[in-house]
Amino acid sequence: MKTLVVVQARTGSSRLPGKVLMPLAGAPLLQRMVERLRAASTPSEIVVATTTEPADDPIVELCRSTDTRVFRGHPTDLLDRHYAAGVGARADAVVKIPSDCPLIDPAAIDRVISTFLSAADEWDFVSNLHPPTWPDGNDVEIFTMEALAVAHREANRPHEREHTTPFLWDQPERFRIGNVLWETGQDLSMTHRFTIDYPEDYRLIAATYDALWTPARPIFPLSDILRFLEAHPEVHRTNERFNGVNWYRHHPGELRTISHDMTRSPT
Repeated sequence: MKTLVVVQARTGSSRLPGKVLMPLAGAPLLQRMVERLRAASTPSEIVVATTTEPADDPIVELCRSTDTRVFRGHPTDLLDRHYAAGVGARADAVVKIPSDCPLIDPAAIDRVISTFLSAADEWDFVSNLHPPTWPDGNDVEIFTMEALAVAHREANRPHEREHTTPFLWDQPERFRIGNVLWETGQDLSMTHRFTIDYPEDYRLIAATYDALWTPARPIFPLSDILRFLEAHPEVHRTNERFNGVNWYRHHPGELRTISHDMTRSPT
């Protein structure tokens, strides 16, 4: 099975423009994130899916300079961009990882993908987001190209096109859906925020890289991040006012099916 990891990236973020190119430990954020994706052990190809807008030319240049595959697609229809990238790569399964997760743990990627691949003929969609329990910024979703094709053909609500996967995870009665919980059983999604949307997020992430990244050990695990923040509560508090700020937490009408058992074994 050919698995394609799609990293959606653009410079035109409304809240923090150019965030994917902001520096972390001497390199652009997107480059540091791709390094962490490459550290995952599950077999996959990586493509950065950016837009056709001229403003995103620097992303293409960065990808070429770091030998990273790049795809250019629709500026706002992320569902179309993921589908076109998957078709172009002749993928059997697509992994969606947003570019605002520069502290994503390679182990999170491995756990979600391996859960899917262990019974690939029995899953349509597996993630660690429904319900979320991992520290925010460890977002991994994997789905079959067949399911993606259905969504691409039938999804018509704006949030379904913009966010790629709601058409799938909002219909567990139609699609075979699984969820990977944080390993300890705790819910860290409301207390630890490693995604980047605001300047405060960047300050926390940059401080973490400054403390933990070294040329000899460029990939530091989530356990190290958690220990660092516990030892430095002043850093942990940097973006705490945004804890739990996720678009899908605030769309109750669109989340009507999340009460279903999303951690069941495949049938």
